[in-house]
Amino acid sequence: MQSSSDSSTFKLDQRVHSTNDPRRIGTVKYIGPVEGHPGTWVGVDWDNGEAKHDGSLNGVRYFEARSQLSGSFVRAQNLTAGISFIEALYIRYRDQPTQEDEDEMYVLSASNKRVSVELVGKEKIQDKLSRLEELTGASLSYLGVSNPGSPNEIRNILPNLKELDLTGNLLSEWKDVGIICEQLPSLAALNLSSNSMSHEIVGLPLLKNIHILVLNNTGINWTQIEVLKDLLPVIEELHLMGNGINAIKTASSSIVHGFDSLRLLNLEENCIAEWNEIVKLSQLRSLEELHLNKNNLNHIFNPDHDTIDKLVGGDESHDQSCIPFQNLRCLLLGGNNIDDLASVDSLNSFPKLIDIRLSENPIADPGRGGIPRFVLVARLAKVEILNGSEVSTRERKESEIRYVRLVMSKLHGNPDEIKQHPRFVELKNYHGIEDERSSAGTTGPQKMASGLLSVTLKSVGPSIGEKPPLTKKLPAATTIGKLKILCETFFKLGSIRPKLFLQEEGSPLPILLVDEMATLMDVGIGNESTVLVDEES
Repeated sequence: MQSSSDSSTFKLDQRVHSTNDPRRIGTVKYIGPVEGHPGTWVGVDWDNGEAKHDGSLNGVRYFEARSQLSGSFVRAQNLTAGISFIEALYIRYRDQPTQEDEDEMYVLSASNKRVSVELVGKEKIQDKLSRLEELTGASLSYLGVSNPGSPNEIRNILPNLKELDLTGNLLSEWKDVGIICEQLPSLAALNLSSNSMSHEIVGLPLLKNIHILVLNNTGINWTQIEVLKDLLPVIEELHLMGNGINAIKTASSSIVHGFDSLRLLNLEENCIAEWNEIVKLSQLRSLEELHLNKNNLNHIFNPDHDTIDKLVGGDESHDQSCIPFQNLRCLLLGGNNIDDLASVDSLNSFPKLIDIRLSENPIADPGRGGIPRFVLVARLAKVEILNGSEVSTRERKESEIRYVRLVMSKLHGNPDEIKQHPRFVELKNYHGIEDERSSAGTTGPQKMASGLLSVTLKSVGPSIGEKPPLTKKLPAATTIGKLKILCETFFKLGSIRPKLFLQEEGSPLPILLVDEMATLMDVGIGNESTVLVDEES
């Protein structure tokens, strides 16, 4: 790593890191005197937002930091302006590990003591890694890389490199990225995450072999992506997480064109709130995976050609033969604000969509008035993977039958309810489920028994103690509040207040049952369901 520097080493807007911590990265915003403190200081706005002030000190404004506590003043000798690509390569792959590195290699024993770990075959591994000309993949993350170094040196040392990870370095100029890429003719995958890249894309050549580009947390926006698009003729995966993107702004069209090979687009952890922005991506013919977790979406739909015509405003044409999202197989929507059934049902109109994530949305959270997994499975005709779990043939059949019976229970006295369930008639006929007919003279216990569910209650609360599971026959109309009272009796809980969870097949975590007025049928408890009995903390 570069040793201590004087203030003349730095310039405004330069990327730097703390001398003793290459992961503490910031941008130079001020160089000069600070009132009341001798000497020259460097004002830094730190990426992680963990510092002392907002760029002002004792009432004097020196620079504008991004947040109230992201700025600080640092002596030049405590900052590093970075090293070259080749220097970082030698540090990572040629230097022998220090004693400090060796000391950090340990595991904790059962008594919480450190036990040193020695890698078997370590010498062979180090010998192989030190032969840089044989490397096909290299990770230079968080090493303070700020420039490419001497021309052609990279080409001679790494002739076979295909994958390069430059996460968390000090690169900011696209021309430097271009120099590195031009010297790596076999490079197919490049990760530039957590480098604060310039908004001006200049000096970047045609990246004709890059198939995977990762630009997470780089501050890039879609206007820049439109520029990059023409320089990435064979791009297949583009990752743009955490960039604050709130709109798909195109240069000359309302619809995104090009990206002929793009198979996966990752826009997770951005700020997109309107589905119309996503509709602008609907004409990407090769797009198979679209990752939109943790945005601000509250409603989705699959656009028809009329919708797209309205979007483009009639001032431009689009290919009428191109079905919107025609090859999309995976759509990840977890952690948004989707709360309507119409959004769920619209997913059936995406022609090839089989992998869907809706977790952490109000509509998929029964605790927030959403619907349980079995209802999602039943409403989504083609889904094969839901929230990361495979939907088996058995789960689909059981979910659809439970769903039909749930809807039938709600139709009594409320025929308009059927309008909320577009697949009800189809599923009812497919599974051969007949309408319930109440026979004359059938009353009392016999009639009640026809609606009984076999439910297994399993205690998991630490204060409840180990008790065998109980299987009980309960009316489908039993409320969650009533079930809690029954659990208090069944498990002799005394003063312990129970908390109930539904354990569903395919769900990685049990679902908390909050609404005490909801019935077993309402929350998705069907025949042979398992309810976990915990305790209120």
